[in-house]
Amino acid sequence: MVPTRLTILAAVGAAALIAAEAPYAGKWKLNPAKSDFGETTVTYEQLAGGEMKATADGQAYTFKPDDGKEYPTPWGGTVSWKTIDTHTWQTTIKANGKVTSTETLKLSTDGKTLTVDSKNIKANGDSSKDAAVFERLSGGPGLAGKWKTKNVKISSPGVLEVALNGSDGLTLSFLDEKATCAARFDGKDYPATGPIWPPGWTCVVAKDSARSFDVTWKKDGKPMFKGKFSASADGKILTEDGSTPATTEKTKAVYDRQ
Repeated sequence: MVPTRLTILAAVGAAALIAAEAPYAGKWKLNPAKSDFGETTVTYEQLAGGEMKATADGQAYTFKPDDGKEYPTPWGGTVSWKTIDTHTWQTTIKANGKVTSTETLKLSTDGKTLTVDSKNIKANGDSSKDAAVFERLSGGPGLAGKWKTKNVKISSPGVLEVALNGSDGLTLSFLDEKATCAARFDGKDYPATGPIWPPGWTCVVAKDSARSFDVTWKKDGKPMFKGKFSASADGKILTEDGSTPATTEKTKAVYDRQ
């Protein structure tokens, strides 16, 4: 059957109506200057036998900082550490066997700040040179202790696309990472896939209001992060208020419409 002009116009009109009711739909680029990651902390604990325990977002893994071996992390990838000197360390992070980030951690002379310079390699072939500065909250000497984020600089912020998945769901795509999760508003887990996303990641989406929705990210069924996305009244800004179930830490990521 050949569609008539009226049926085509009706379909286009219906799609436009759905889009108008979802102001969060579209492409959004992270704006680091407007975002706030100041509550996030990282803890390094010295263990017996020369091992250290790293904890972030309530998740932990153990490693030796000077053997160069790959250690599994709770996020599904691996990390290897190399000690350069008493104030400097280098890490290599992999996902699905591919290097996704290399970092240099530098402790200040007075031991009060820790600077992490990162080169993040994206799935689309681009890279981003980022920097984070942490202030010591406790511990020492050396790397051991609890560190709180002071500031974060991202040279190449990523782009998030939020698309309607029919009339009862959303598809979230991290374009730089070629990663996608297509979900329905039914409370079920849907696979999150991408070339540098480890297996076992899923997302659950829920409609919060006409201008907002919630996303829960899980790894092997375990909730790892939850974000509430809200579109501004003028539709130009998308704000994600995030939290990790294992901590009381909050983050705010602000995106500009593209």
